[in-house]
Amino acid sequence: MDMSSALRDLGVTDDVLTPSEKDQLDRDGFLALEGILTTEEVSAINKRLAELTAAEGDRAGLEVHQEKGADRLADLVNKDPKFEVCFSHPRVLAAMKHVLGEFRLSSLNSRAALPGEGHQALHADFGHPVEPGAYEVCNSIWLLDDFTPENGATRVVPGSHRRGTMPADEMPDPAAPHPDQRQLTGRAGDVVIFNSHLWHGGTLNRTAKPRRAMHSYFAHRHLPQQLDQQAYLRVETYKRLTPAQRFILDVTGTA
Repeated sequence: MDMSSALRDLGVTDDVLTPSEKDQLDRDGFLALEGILTTEEVSAINKRLAELTAAEGDRAGLEVHQEKGADRLADLVNKDPKFEVCFSHPRVLAAMKHVLGEFRLSSLNSRAALPGEGHQALHADFGHPVEPGAYEVCNSIWLLDDFTPENGATRVVPGSHRRGTMPADEMPDPAAPHPDQRQLTGRAGDVVIFNSHLWHGGTLNRTAKPRRAMHSYFAHRHLPQQLDQQAYLRVETYKRLTPAQRFILDVTGTA
């Protein structure tokens, strides 16, 4: 199995993304894919995430990261087949191929910004700037609630993945608003792809309900994964995955 074969088996063809969508991803560093999940799928995923959050309690998210002011879960690959769409959907994978070329899943997590919480400083998900086109990481936000200006929708600075700088290089306070920032609003069921070298950050949830999302985060195949998929792989997970899905996870055998 190689990258081309895996993507072909998962339905990725050259026309899965339009030329204008690819251009936007190159220019702005983000792209909204509308209606990837149905209303029923969103409801089923939210129900399962709530069950996992309750069951894991104060250990929820521990495999990767815990965050004050947010409910987090990690290692979702192993926790329900419902989450497989996050590393198998052809539109999402086509975007990853366009940005990264050769890639693998780095982690699959969820994050629910709690009421009165969720604001983050602008940041990139890589330790230093890279040359335009030499991208190493790319993320996808799976909207499980409508993202609005009021409930903490992610902010981005369009084109900042091509600046060759980090937020702290240009801003006295990266937690402050940026004059060029834009919030990624959308409907539950949409997926927003964003080049993870793009400056981005969560904003304050000013509503009375959590703002829920999943993140399937991909990286170039030479980089360490945020969560070592091979180390965490469960036998039952390996058995249910297709060879193409196993390639995307970069797992080679049972746990």
